[in-house]
Amino acid sequence: MTVFAFALSLLAVAPAVEIVGEAELFGPGIASTDHSEIRLTISADGRTALWFSRDRPGGPGGYDIWISRRVGASWAAATPVSFNSPGRDFDPAFSRDGRFVYFCSDRPGGMGKDDLYRVAVTAAGFGTPENLGPKVNSAASEYAPMLSPDGRQLLFSSDRPGGAGRHDLYTARSKGRGFAAAVPLPGAINTPADEFDASFLADNRTLVFARAPSMKDDRIDLFAATSHGGRYDAGMILPLAVNDRVRDSYGPMLDWSAPDRLTFSGQRGGAQSMELYRISYRLVSGGISGGQHGR
Repeated sequence: MTVFAFALSLLAVAPAVEIVGEAELFGPGIASTDHSEIRLTISADGRTALWFSRDRPGGPGGYDIWISRRVGASWAAATPVSFNSPGRDFDPAFSRDGRFVYFCSDRPGGMGKDDLYRVAVTAAGFGTPENLGPKVNSAASEYAPMLSPDGRQLLFSSDRPGGAGRHDLYTARSKGRGFAAAVPLPGAINTPADEFDASFLADNRTLVFARAPSMKDDRIDLFAATSHGGRYDAGMILPLAVNDRVRDSYGPMLDWSAPDRLTFSGQRGGAQSMELYRISYRLVSGGISGGQHGR
């Protein structure tokens, strides 16, 4: 554990989540490959999986979103999605109802660096991507959109001015067909470090998210935090069943096909690149933590 993570864990209120069992590699040779594969999202019917790769050949851009469909007990060969662009397309997330996929892109016509988009899921595949507009996007970068299980909040991160420092976590309330103006998550969760890649769990109030003093220069770990009276605690680092002693762990996402399961990306067990994992969790009663992690 870094000094930074240890200091936070001593102060944290234990989140209402417990990791259960060991991480399972998802789709070896199909989704988890020798290339860097990140942020697995699975549809509620369990038949479609999306993720993105930074370096997998075959797509139109350097960052592309990939799809695999379940056929019987197996996952079919992966292909790039139809809504990829020649730029960066990444961080896909199904909505719980399966009507939309939210994602990030730096394609032309945006409002800044990486913007948030959504695309309708249709009988034929996917519709036309829609920029989420200026109440959500900014001239800075927005990452990892995720619509809450109740459909009322869009969760994401941004390094726009006005936060606690670097990337912070934001939410935007659903309003009509769009969203109200985004605001930082209240409480102690946002810090001078990078907080990003967040996912709601099934209770709509517990988050799993990535944190590092600098996402470019330091190891990234996954944390969990819970809302108490509308304000989030600083979070507690997750155990080694999710995090690694040396390598990065990030890209968490609630598995809509099994809401007691979480997906994430990690470089574990000597792997040469980021791979995709699933692991179960349990929501439990929160309390004051002594900060023991065992790293």
